[in-house]
Parts: sequence; structure tokens; C-alpha cells
Amino acid sequence: MVKIIYEDSEILVAEKPAGLESQASRKFEPDMVSEIRNYLVRSQKKREREQRRELSTKPSTSLSTPAAAPYVGVIHRLDKPVSGVMVYAKTRSAAAFLSRELQAHRVTKIYHAVVCGKPVDNVGNFVDNLYMNREENYSVLVDKSKKEGKRAELSYRVLSRAEEKNLTLLEIQLKTGRHHQIRVQLAGHGLPIWGDARYNPQFGGTLPVEEREEKGSESFRTPASRGPLALAAVSLSFTHPSSGKKMTFSIKPASGAFRNFVKERG
Repeated sequence: MVKIIYEDSEILVAEKPAGLESQASRKFEPDMVSEIRNYLVRSQKKREREQRRELSTKPSTSLSTPAAAPYVGVIHRLDKPVSGVMVYAKTRSAAAFLSRELQAHRVTKIYHAVVCGKPVDNVGNFVDNLYMNREENYSVLVDKSKKEGKRAELSYRVLSRAEEKNLTLLEIQLKTGRHHQIRVQLAGHGLPIWGDARYNPQFGGTLPVEEREEKGSESFRTPASRGPLALAAVSLSFTHPSSGKKMTFSIKPASGAFRNFVKERG
């Protein structure tokens, strides 16, 4: 069951577990929208039962008409293997407002990732050219002179290191939103994410650099065997659709490779 972090009449904030789609997919797999809609239906039925019990003691009062099916508006997405904080709209007006805020870059998302290796600098910025192969659903870093690539930028800072395991906990903020961007850029700069079966060679993946296509490797299809992808959207900040209040919601991932850093984060 999906963990609900916050809910009011216009929005719902939830923690997406790894392995669950952000919205309905063509494969008819479990997804966040269905889980949230089911939760809202259960809550709705509970309120209706309570209303019936309350009104049953008042013979002259008629029951209200059952509410329509709940609306769940998708505002943003997380890749299936990524866990983290997500906001969904419960009204169309809230969905329109939050979508505009997202497009205007007024929604702040912060990620944590456990990477294999050590960055040269404790604070840094990566700017690359990223090309997405839609047919095979993977992305690769290409030379900046190639027109088919799109600019990808992120900033990071080191939060902690597990020296004995050669692991580093990073805080990441995206400046652009590209397909598999964090996974691809970190791997391309020699810092593949722990548990990434697509872009980390230690987990059966292939580094997403241009030479990958020339080698024709298919090893990125190999499933991970040592735990979930250590990438989570840990913080989400946005303005409430009606109150105008700035809201921030955070989580502290503690499973998989994140366990190596739980004590240090408190």
C-alpha cells in the first residue's frame, strides 16, 4: 500500500515505492495513479458509511448522492525503479496550476543517490549532451556537436562516504529534465548508481557513453541481483494551488544501499 504523506481537498502527496509506475502503463502493471485512486475510493466509501450511520438516526433526513469517481491528476513522474516523494492533484484546477509551476521551474526536487566510486570534487556540476533511444528505452551521452542530443545539466554535493565499500552518498538537483538523466550523467562521469542494472557495469549494465552503441552490447538488459536502485526523490517543494503557501515534503530512504548512511543522517 502506498504511504500517504499529506492530503487535503486539492492535492495528495505520497511516497512512491521503487518498482511502481508513476502512472498507468500499457503493460497493465501496478501504478501510483491506480493505488491513489483506490485509496480515495476507500476513503470516500468510509465517509459515506459514516454519513449513513449518522443520518439513520434522523428519519426525516435523506442521504446525499454518492460522489463521482475521484480525479487523480499526474503532475510529474519518477522512473519505475526510483522511489520518492510525489504530488498528485485531486482537482483539474490544481493540476493545471501545478503543471504551470513545474513548467516554470518553480517546483524544487532534490534527489539522493548512492554511487559506486568517489567524485573528484565534493560539490560539482555536470553539463552533457544526452540522446534518448526511444525504441530501446535507454539514453546515452553523445558529443555536444551532435544535433540529436539535448542539453542535460545537474548539480551535486557529497553528503557522506562509505570508504570501505567505495560508496558515496550524493545530493542531486536537476537543472533540466531528461530521460534517465541522473542515472546516465552519473554513470557517464564514472559514478554509476548502486543497483542500476541498465547503466552500472557492476550490476550487468553498460556505461552510457557513445561507444556503447558501437560495441552493440545488450548487457544492460540483465536484471539487478543485489538490491534496488539506490536513487530516491527525497524532497519536493511547491506552492499550494489555492493557499499560495510554500510546502516542502521530505523522506529519508533507509533500504538497500542507503542503509550504509542511515546512522550518519540521523
